[in-house]
Amino acid sequence: MGTAEQTGGDEQPWGEVSPDAARRLLVAAVEAFAERGYHATTTRDIAGRAGMSPAALYIHYKTKEELLHRISRIGHDKALAILRTAADGEGTAAERIAAAVRSFVGWHAAHHMTARVVQYELDALGDEHRTEIVALRRKSDAAVRDIINDGVRAGEFDVPDVPGTTLAVLSLCIDVARWFNASGHRTPDEVGALYADLVLRMVGART
Repeated sequence: MGTAEQTGGDEQPWGEVSPDAARRLLVAAVEAFAERGYHATTTRDIAGRAGMSPAALYIHYKTKEELLHRISRIGHDKALAILRTAADGEGTAAERIAAAVRSFVGWHAAHHMTARVVQYELDALGDEHRTEIVALRRKSDAAVRDIINDGVRAGEFDVPDVPGTTLAVLSLCIDVARWFNASGHRTPDEVGALYADLVLRMVGART
């Protein structure tokens, strides 16, 4: 399976992290956690990937868990922003759920290594940090649930179980990070379009 992420031409990966040394360490941590898992990765592994000494890592991050939290917080903030932009946008519920899924899936495919760490290493966080991230996940859940509820009220969707369908939609989208192959025959945008169509079918969108 390919591991290279698509960074896009309009943004620097992890550009919100500074100084440069802290950003390089974070990028190295994402790669290491995605490839080996959080628990199998050492601070020496991360520092080596960044071309730095282990001692240099502790200048910017007190612990390995602090690195994971920074990655997870930025990733979940990005995911929530994607979903809220669609939920708060104009258009019918069908148009908004399709936009949400296209963008959410596209991000998970284009940044599949990051997304794997963000979505599947939650249990490695300490209690305080895990509580913070779970709260962000609930907000993402609410953004999707609100769109589906809008569609049901408007008679656009046929969804007997809104909470269960919301969970199914988010699970479907998130799982892209687990299997996406950067050298495969579908681009992130193509996967996003496919999944948007699948989700419209799931909610029984009236065409």
